[in-house]
Amino acid sequence: MEIPTMMRAMVLDAPRQPLRAMRVPVPHPNPEQVLIQVHTCAVCRTDLHIVDGELTEPKLPLIPGHQIVGTVIQMGERVNQFKLGDRVGVPWLGYTDGTCRYCQRGQENLCDHPLFTGYTLDGGYAEFAVAYQQYCFHLPESYRDVEVAPLLCAGLIGYRTYRLAGEHVKRLGIYGFGAAAHIIAQVAVHQGKHIYAFTSPSDTQAQEFARRLGAVWAGSSTDMPPDKLDAALIFAPVGPLVVAALRATVKGGVVVSGGIHMSDIPSFPYSLLWEERVIRSVANLTRQDGEEFLKIAPQVPVKTEVQVFSLEQANDALSRLRQGQIQGAAVLAMPER
Repeated sequence: MEIPTMMRAMVLDAPRQPLRAMRVPVPHPNPEQVLIQVHTCAVCRTDLHIVDGELTEPKLPLIPGHQIVGTVIQMGERVNQFKLGDRVGVPWLGYTDGTCRYCQRGQENLCDHPLFTGYTLDGGYAEFAVAYQQYCFHLPESYRDVEVAPLLCAGLIGYRTYRLAGEHVKRLGIYGFGAAAHIIAQVAVHQGKHIYAFTSPSDTQAQEFARRLGAVWAGSSTDMPPDKLDAALIFAPVGPLVVAALRATVKGGVVVSGGIHMSDIPSFPYSLLWEERVIRSVANLTRQDGEEFLKIAPQVPVKTEVQVFSLEQANDALSRLRQGQIQGAAVLAMPER
């Protein structure tokens, strides 16, 4: 295809301001990058944290979006992992230095000098985007563009959160039943776990959604489950849920926070942590997480529930996410050129 010189994009000029619809130059890939014609880009709560100023170091102006699905239409001269026409996915982790102590020991998610798609690199709320080849994924053919986009963060971060809970979990609590939870619940049920879903106290719609996906119990985050949990995953950015989850877990239980931002965790008695309970956080993802999860997802098969918006409706999608009005995941879809 002939590559245009300008493209439509939604741009963040400053925190706590609406995104601005603009025409901006189409980016050029460097030797290690591919140029992607964006088909879809899912909307993530992390995007909301960036727009709302809770993540404080974005490049500005910024094109948000880090769950990008598109087609490779141009390649840098050193690209050897893809070919023109390949469908690829681009996640949050956009670059690592490969040389720091963390990269050297297989913890690239903790790299000292990372770059993040839609935060320190322009992302997918646009018709075109560039991405480093090492941080793009081949995508399962069984998924349509709108279906696969949420797997690239909600799925990947959800999978890492789930994996860090441990292998011997039978009763698994999930606090906050949004994009990540609705994906990982399906994986957990497929693997024989019993899911206990916790939502905002009045959100009976989300509770019913969880039951449809196989949860054995769904209720308010203020409630105790009928059975003690072996582990709990927290996807809502609400610090007091850590304390609630500790109260709900057995001795030796693990509480994993899957968010990049969370309100402060209140003080709590040591007795809740005693008996070898563990609190863990998840930072970013590794390419291994992505490769593993994208193999597992079609085997389950994971089905994503999406609400589709146009590019110019990005502010509306973010507003609905902020207000808890998105069931499953919001996805921006570009019209065919």
